[in-house]
Amino acid sequence: MTKLQDLYSEQGQSPWLDNLRRDWLRNGHLAGVVASGVRGVTSNPTIFAKAIEGEDDYDEQFESLLATTTIEGAYWELVIADIIKMARSLHDRINTSNLLVKVPATAECVPAIHQLAAEGRSINVTLIFGLPRYDEVAEAYVSGLEAYAAAGHADLSKVAGVASFFVSRVDTEIDRRLEQLAGGEGGDAEILGLRGQAAVAQAQEAYQHFLRIFSGPRWEALAAKGAQVQRPLWASTSTKNPAYSDLLYVDDLIGPDTVNTMPEGTLQAFADHGTVARTLDADPPAASDLLARLAEVGVDLDEVSSTLEDEGVHSFAKSFDELIQSLSDKAGALGHGES
Repeated sequence: MTKLQDLYSEQGQSPWLDNLRRDWLRNGHLAGVVASGVRGVTSNPTIFAKAIEGEDDYDEQFESLLATTTIEGAYWELVIADIIKMARSLHDRINTSNLLVKVPATAECVPAIHQLAAEGRSINVTLIFGLPRYDEVAEAYVSGLEAYAAAGHADLSKVAGVASFFVSRVDTEIDRRLEQLAGGEGGDAEILGLRGQAAVAQAQEAYQHFLRIFSGPRWEALAAKGAQVQRPLWASTSTKNPAYSDLLYVDDLIGPDTVNTMPEGTLQAFADHGTVARTLDADPPAASDLLARLAEVGVDLDEVSSTLEDEGVHSFAKSFDELIQSLSDKAGALGHGES
């Protein structure tokens, strides 16, 4: 057994790979990753931008598609081909419905989360940065399942969902604010000493919310019909600050009914020197105290969440626009004009 396999069998956490490239599907690399214990794959416009711009594996299909569709239409065909192929592969190995479409956790999208769950659709709610929004997302999922059941669906087991917290970005933003509040490096040592702790504390606190929401009579009525919990998913788990442990957002966030989606380097690091142990709810009061202390020194967590959400949506939109421009340039080089 590998550590990644132990992570699931012993602790109930699913390790996922936060990347997808067509050459990995063709050369067997991804199959090897799955064999090592990876149970899922996530992608987004930024990941596909890097894959499509950096490889020639897509060129032949792209040129063929341009004969019948627009550049944006060709993009979606490229994306769908890879995602569906991977979904089928994982389905064969894991024997479960496993395609989750990403929906951003903006205020405008919360009603859509409810509606999609009410239609029995499995989704990955992405770009969550704060606890109040997480509560809204979880409520939308639960009430959506209730609506799906009320519409006459007796079996809820095929509806799945995850709620994705972008973890490392929280520390990046809060560390920046703490340094300002402290007066810079060499400033208030107590405030500076809070750096590198907020993201893990907030994720651990979110897990307490998860345990409360997905328990009790209301949830048990849905669970009796086969409903699956909406698992918290830890995303953006590569460590951005080299002063911190390379597994800060993995080793300290292990617990049942969760997912950690890691870039390949972080997966390899965990396989090499990670620790398989339940840590996510080892000390809930400490996590709450840390968040309270951040507020006391002047860090507005709601403002941090709002800032990161805006940046996250903008980043994905920018990646999509840049990718379409890159494909337009490639189409021109292939002799196809604007379409």
